[in-house]
Amino acid sequence: MDGKPDGTGRVEMTVPMIFSADETCDVGREGGSPVSPDYGATGNEFSGKVNWVQIDLGKDDHDHMISHEERFRIAMAKQ
Repeated sequence: MDGKPDGTGRVEMTVPMIFSADETCDVGREGGSPVSPDYGATGNEFSGKVNWVQIDLGKDDHDHMISHEERFRIAMAKQ
């Protein structure tokens, strides 16, 4: 916030490839299921201005998560 990190943490596990079609990846407001019980499903908009969001994934290229065969299958399915 104001040029300084406001929070840090580690996401131990995520969904590797596919997310629900009715969920959202919002910044500043939650349009899908609340990510935390600390605020409600509505009326949770951030009233300030979000200038920048940075997600640092580190040096891991995540190749270990799926096999080369699965990567190929997914690439072919997207064509």
